[in-house]
Amino acid sequence: MLYRKMPKNRDELSILGFGAMRLPVKEDGSIDEEKAKQMVRHSIDNGVNYVDTAWPYHMGASEPFLARALADGYREQVKLATKQPQWMVKKPEDMDKFLNAQLEKLNTDHIDYYLIHSLVGSSWETIRDIGVLEFLEKAKADGRIINAGFSYHGDPEDFAPIVDAYDWDFCQIQYNFLDENVQAGTGGLEYAASKGLGVVVMEPLRGGNLADPVPFEVLDIWNEADVKRSPVAWALRWVWNHPEVTVVLSGMSEPEHVEENLKVADEGVANSLTEKELELVSRVAEKYGELMKINCTGCRYCMPCPEGVDIPACFDVYNNLHMFGGGDRLKMMYAAKMGGILRGAETNFASQCVQCGQCLDACPQQTAIPDMLEKVEEEFEGPGLEERIAFAKQLFANDSC
Repeated sequence: MLYRKMPKNRDELSILGFGAMRLPVKEDGSIDEEKAKQMVRHSIDNGVNYVDTAWPYHMGASEPFLARALADGYREQVKLATKQPQWMVKKPEDMDKFLNAQLEKLNTDHIDYYLIHSLVGSSWETIRDIGVLEFLEKAKADGRIINAGFSYHGDPEDFAPIVDAYDWDFCQIQYNFLDENVQAGTGGLEYAASKGLGVVVMEPLRGGNLADPVPFEVLDIWNEADVKRSPVAWALRWVWNHPEVTVVLSGMSEPEHVEENLKVADEGVANSLTEKELELVSRVAEKYGELMKINCTGCRYCMPCPEGVDIPACFDVYNNLHMFGGGDRLKMMYAAKMGGILRGAETNFASQCVQCGQCLDACPQQTAIPDMLEKVEEEFEGPGLEERIAFAKQLFANDSC
């Protein structure tokens, strides 16, 4: 494992951090606790010392899970990060209420790295006016918070004013080779670093979309490289190539993800990719831009939908159709998943959208979600849907899994 230092406090942090937003789950959607615990502990045993969670992850179950996973001496081996759900804060005392609840859920007396979660320009102004800076000062003074930061999902022009508004220790931004000019982007990364902030990167694989499966057109470009690497390795190495980056979070959901990421992290040296390799990555980014139809990372901030639409799942199947083909198979999958057949739940079809607009305020990517759901409906809910639903019910009726 390689380590980089936080600029202000000089903490040596593993360049790979464990993100607890996409833990393995069981069929009922609950965390597969034994599997997830083994993954967390195996990561720490192999040098990972930064673990990140948040109030809403896994519908509130991520923080309590980590308390159990970090028992038996593991808590003392890591720097623990979690986040204030600023959208739920209505008055100053709410901030203490949430922090104290998180300390209890995580079974710890302090949070090493505490972030104001998912800021954009308007939400920053709201939480600032409620008194978040005074809260952070108080919580740092009494030891409940060691380092204060924020995560960002807003427009590029609103990032620097937030950086300049407080003596932050660090920030967290979405960054990958498709998002150089999205949200904080490269400009924000460099600006934060110039101000002495450590930078934690989220979504290095863009919600897994840069991992597997990979479009044939993209694989053809990767295969031109002199040094052969997996798509995951290319994506992670590209982020780590930036010396301004301190930690890269990976939302690992399978043991194989842990093993691959640990292996790649052994080589994540800043400025280690050649000009030829960087040019290759740029060509891959251009190709993805041609293929991807909907800008969605699967973060699920838009969920739950009040009408029951599974927005990320709808977008995932739509993007897969346009990136990988396989229309008949994907239409059957859509019918089985959104029809509630595989999940044993209510239906989640795109057509259930009533354009209430709630998801628009929640989406970090600022995607026109209702408009895109109409496209999903057109593609997957045309003639033959009822037949596919009936066939899926028959197909899975005797499934013992």
